[in-house]
Amino acid sequence: MSALSITLKAVAALSATVTLVACGNAEPQTPPPLYDSAVVGGFDLVDSAGNQVTDADFEGQYQMVYFGYAYCPDVCPFDVARMVQGYEQFAQANPDLAEDIQPIFITVDPERDTPDVIAEFTANFSDDLIGLTGSPEAIEQAAENYFAYYTKMEPNAEGGYLMDHSRSGYLVDREGQPMALLPVEQSAEAVAAELEKWVR
Repeated sequence: MSALSITLKAVAALSATVTLVACGNAEPQTPPPLYDSAVVGGFDLVDSAGNQVTDADFEGQYQMVYFGYAYCPDVCPFDVARMVQGYEQFAQANPDLAEDIQPIFITVDPERDTPDVIAEFTANFSDDLIGLTGSPEAIEQAAENYFAYYTKMEPNAEGGYLMDHSRSGYLVDREGQPMALLPVEQSAEAVAAELEKWVR
């Protein structure tokens, strides 16, 4: 069994427990926390079909962006599952608004995460989730735009390796400006609540 298959099986229990959150969509009392920050967003990458995709392709939509990698043995599968489940909870309560949100997974491991691998990884979470990869330089630039950190760890005796990386999710507004962090490390409910707070 491949490392990727083992990783994907790890989300099965989490995926089985999805609950709804209360809706409200009250106007936020404060400006989005990432406005006027150094987090500018933006990317020029390749999707699972090999097509060029840039952040400009999602103009007029919100983006939910997460940086990780398909061979991640523990953190990424659960973070992505919580992000997608939070989106699905929000969609159940706000179907019209949810149509204007695009969940996006960006790899930090382009050496292994080819378009085919990305397609397999994202398909295990949702048909709505887009996976993006690209050249090492393009990934580095995208991560820099989001202040996302990653580094390749020392390979083991078999040549396998882990990627150390930050685990923040980002909510990007309709104009392409990052506006808030998504608490993907907490729960699907926390992600849905953050969408309720900002998506209009």
